[in-house]
Amino acid sequence: MRERIKENPKSSLLIGLVALLAIVIVVALIGIFTIRPEKVQITGEAEATEYRVSGKVPGRIETFFYEEGEQVKKGDTLVVIDSPEVHAKLAQARAARSAAEAQNQKAITGARQEQITGAYEMWQKALVGESIMRKSYERVERLYEKQVVTEQKRDEVKAQYDAAVATAKAAKSQYDMAMNGAQKEDKMAAQALVDRADGAIQEVNAYLSELYLTSPVDGEVSERFPKQGELVGTGAPIMSIMDLNDIWFTFSVREDMLEGITLGKELRVTIPALGSNIYPVRVTHIKAMANYATWRATKANGSYDVKTFDVKARPIEPIANLRPGMTAIVVE
Repeated sequence: MRERIKENPKSSLLIGLVALLAIVIVVALIGIFTIRPEKVQITGEAEATEYRVSGKVPGRIETFFYEEGEQVKKGDTLVVIDSPEVHAKLAQARAARSAAEAQNQKAITGARQEQITGAYEMWQKALVGESIMRKSYERVERLYEKQVVTEQKRDEVKAQYDAAVATAKAAKSQYDMAMNGAQKEDKMAAQALVDRADGAIQEVNAYLSELYLTSPVDGEVSERFPKQGELVGTGAPIMSIMDLNDIWFTFSVREDMLEGITLGKELRVTIPALGSNIYPVRVTHIKAMANYATWRATKANGSYDVKTFDVKARPIEPIANLRPGMTAIVVE
């Protein structure tokens, strides 16, 4: 009875050690399977080209022709902007054009018949005055030779005669100008005014065309920014058109997961929103993202940094019902 009592403590100790060892092994195995990191999937999302529709002319939104989500064709009128200032500028430009055209016609036509007649009469009057002064000068010259009049008197008459000759020449020039019309330079200047007015009208017409904004591409209206009746400034975005024919996937891939992903590489992705089908895509762009947003040390002591790369891939074949924002997962 005493020997049996002495053997029990040893057996209990052995059993306890075995149980403890089993527990340690189980805990270790659980830790290995639970702590071991799962393989990280490369995920991204679909994106599409978007065009912002904006105008060069400030004004008020008069009419929208399409709602968000509607399909449009290239060249379709999307919105009309009302701008009274542009219409006022057009009226001013047309008035300036009319004034310039009148000036140009005056330069081309020349002086009126009444002006020509008046210039001719002034020339004839000057010729008569010249004739009288010439006779007076000749008479005084003969008297001077006979020493009947003084030299001063002869000089006075000579000056009057010269003035009459100059007056006749000036009158003749005015008559010739009236007959010939405006000078070449004046005609060119008048035509330049007309051309300038035409340019102003063309400029305003260009602004008028900017009141009717059209779609630059076939696509879908993804967003409308102002409301009908609101004022918009120059260059302010009014609508956004999404081109669903130009769609791709964007992935943010850590540097240590970039192995095997190269330009032109064909990958396979699945899109949860479209079911379990697998779609082939081709890598078209790889670029390191900004350091401040993607830096990560691979070890606690920071032995080297891991950057994140922006990877873009396009579907090799069109994917039905694919929409921007849908998640894509790279599969092996």
